[in-house]
Amino acid sequence: MMFKKIFKNMSHDKAENAEKDLKNQEIINEAETAENEAAAEGIASAEALTEEEKLREELANEKDKFLRLFAEFENYKKRTSKERVELFKTANQEVLQAMLPVMDDFDRAMAQIAKSEDEVLLKGVELIHNKLKDTLTGKGLEQVEIKAGDAFNADFAEAITQIPAPTEDLKGKIVDVIEKGYKLGDKIIRFPKVVIGN
Repeated sequence: MMFKKIFKNMSHDKAENAEKDLKNQEIINEAETAENEAAAEGIASAEALTEEEKLREELANEKDKFLRLFAEFENYKKRTSKERVELFKTANQEVLQAMLPVMDDFDRAMAQIAKSEDEVLLKGVELIHNKLKDTLTGKGLEQVEIKAGDAFNADFAEAITQIPAPTEDLKGKIVDVIEKGYKLGDKIIRFPKVVIGN
C-alpha cells in the first residue's frame, strides 16, 4: 500500500513536472514565435527599404539619362542651326567662284579702257563694272585686302614666285599682286596670287 502511495506521489510529481515542462516549452515556443515574427517584420521592413532604395536609384539613373539626352539634343540643335547658317552663307559659292574670272577680265578691260580717250565708253563700262561688283558683294563676296608692301602670310595669300626685292624694305614682303583674292563670309574661296621679294 505504501508502495502504491509512493508510486502515486511519484506519478503525481511526474505529471506536475511534465505539465511544467509543457508550460515551459509553450513559453519557449511563444518566445521563438515572437522572435521569428519580429525577424520577419525586420526582414520585410529591410526589404521595403531596399525596394525603396532600388526605386530611388532607378529614378536617379532615369533622370541622368534624361539630362544627358536633353543636353545632347540641345547640342544637336545648335550644331544643325550653325550648319544651316553656314550652308546659307556658302550656298552661292560655286556660282560666285565661276564669276571670278569674269570679274578679272572686267578689271583688265577697265584698265585698258581707262587708257583710251573715250570718256563716254569709260563711263558706261564703269557703270556696268560697278553694278556687277555690287551684285556680287550683295551675295556675300568680298575682296581679300592685300597690297604691295604688306607682309606675306601664307594663310591669306598664295606666293607664285619670288624675285629679288627691288628695295631692302620689300624683302620677305609682297612685291606685286598678280590676281585678286576673294572670300565668302569668313571663308577664302580664292587666295590672292602674289609675288614676294627675297
